[in-house]
Parts: sequence; structure tokens; C-alpha cells
Amino acid sequence: MIYIYFAVLIVSFAILFKSASFFVEGASSIARVLNISKMVVGIVFVGMATTAPEFGASVIAAILGHPEIALGNAIGSVICDDGVALALAAIVAPTAILINCRILKTAGLFLISIDILAYILARNGTIGRMEGVLFLTILCFYFIFVLRKQRYSVGKDDKERDGLSEKEENPPASKLALLKKPIFLFAVGIIGITLTCRAVIWASINIAEYFSISKAIIGLTIIAIGTSLPEISCCVTAALKGEGEIAVGNIIGADILNILWIIGVSSIVNPIRVELNIINFAFPFMILIVITMLVAMRIGCRIGKIKGFILFGLYILYLFLTFKFFA
Repeated sequence: MIYIYFAVLIVSFAILFKSASFFVEGASSIARVLNISKMVVGIVFVGMATTAPEFGASVIAAILGHPEIALGNAIGSVICDDGVALALAAIVAPTAILINCRILKTAGLFLISIDILAYILARNGTIGRMEGVLFLTILCFYFIFVLRKQRYSVGKDDKERDGLSEKEENPPASKLALLKKPIFLFAVGIIGITLTCRAVIWASINIAEYFSISKAIIGLTIIAIGTSLPEISCCVTAALKGEGEIAVGNIIGADILNILWIIGVSSIVNPIRVELNIINFAFPFMILIVITMLVAMRIGCRIGKIKGFILFGLYILYLFLTFKFFA
């Protein structure tokens, strides 16, 4: 039976990468047609779509009475996104990924702030419904802020392009026609990623149970890796296609959503109670790797292979410490 699980994993990986290719192509095309910053597309739209597996797995775990899996999945996914998805994207990219430092400053400060806030609220071993409502409220205000800032930025850019002829601008009808294919590719990508990730998670859980791995390890590692596959696939594919800005935006958006959206909804469904030793290990390590990622991107406003290897090394350290202390 174990061979079937591994076969499902291999086939799912192949389909996943193809789905991610459609997904990134659709997202980048939509950004071009609508004149939206690719980093904003990554933070809001791609980030929300690629965290759907984390959301589903965590909410289902909370409903079934396993909140430690829900929290472990969310925190583990943030660590995996930064230490694997972004790291691999930086490593495989033909050239260093350029960073929009203007957007990074706002999103980065917000990300580290909510990570620290979540840790403070979880220090008593519980994240209740009130905390969940607070997280979702903060998320709504953040999305409003990002979209308003994007609208202002586009308006400003339009004023600076007065010299462009009308032929170079896409009228509304033309934009609608140009959006049909990108939206189709975007939708196919989402469906493919979601379905194949479910298969990967199913196989991963069965493999973990076959080798008698504990629930804490499943949440922090196996399930986190499985549900982070959309981010890993999309980031690597985006980097190979030269769309590194979408990869960066995707990771920052996914990190924010893992804390505010996933933990928020999961704690509303079923208040999360987790052992303090897990909280005092997982949260500080998450904050450490997030700070490392943000500093790496801020230096030179780019992230290349060396920085990618540093992030990946931190993830290997995370796995080692997790298995050492919680296996």
C-alpha cells in the first residue's frame, strides 16, 4: 500500500507543476492588462488562491477537533513558504529577483507585526474566537489599504504617461477581450492546484501514519509542506519564467493569510489550544525566518542564489529541531 501513496505523490507533483504554469501565466497577464503591480497581484490574488489548501486543511482539522494540526499547519506553512518556496525560486531564477522595496516596506512591516501579535496572543496556549475575529478584521483593513494604494499608484503613473497615444492604451472593450484567456488559465490553474494538492496531502498523511509520525510533526512538517505546494510550484515556475516579482508577492501574501485568514477562521470554528512548548518553539522560529527573508530582500532590493541557500538552510535547521524535540 505504501507504494501506492508514493505513486500518487509523484503523479500529483507532475500535474501540480503544469497547473502552476497556467496559474502564473494567467496572473501575470491579468496584471499587464489591468496595469496592476505584479507584486500586488501576488500579495492579494495569487496569495489567497495558493493558500486555499492550507485554509481547507486547517479548518477541517479544527472542525474535527484537532486544533493543534490547524495551528501547526499555518505556522509550518509560513516557515515552508519562506525557507523552501522563496528559497528555491531565488536559487533557480536565471538572475537575481528584483524587489519592489516601496511595497516591501509596507507589506514587510505589516507581516512581522502580525507575526509578533499572534505570538503574544498565543502565549497563554490559547487562540480564541475573539482573537480570530481580530485577525479577520485586521486582514480586511489591510486589503483595503493595499488596493487603495495600488489605485493611487496607477493614477499617478497614468499622469506621467500623457505622451502615450490612445492606440497604446487598451480601451475597456479591448481589455475585456484580452482578459478572457488569462482568466481561463488562472481558473484552470486554481482548480488543478487545489485538486492535486488534496491528493498530495492525502498521500502524505497516509505515509506519515505508516511510519508512525505524531500529529505535531504532521502539522508542522508533512501537512505544512503538502499545503505549501501551490506556493512552491508557483514561485519556482514564476522564477523560471522571469516573473520573480509575482513569486515574492505570493510569499508575502501567503504568509499574511496564513496568520490572519487561516488561524483567524480556524480559531473561530474551534478555539485553538496548543502546548506552550510547541508555541514557544514554532512562533519564534517563524519570526526568525520571516525577519531573515525580509532583511535578505531589503538588502540591494533583490534576492539571489546565496540568499536563497541561506533561507533553505534555515528550513533544514527547522526540520532538524522539530524532529529532535517533538518526534
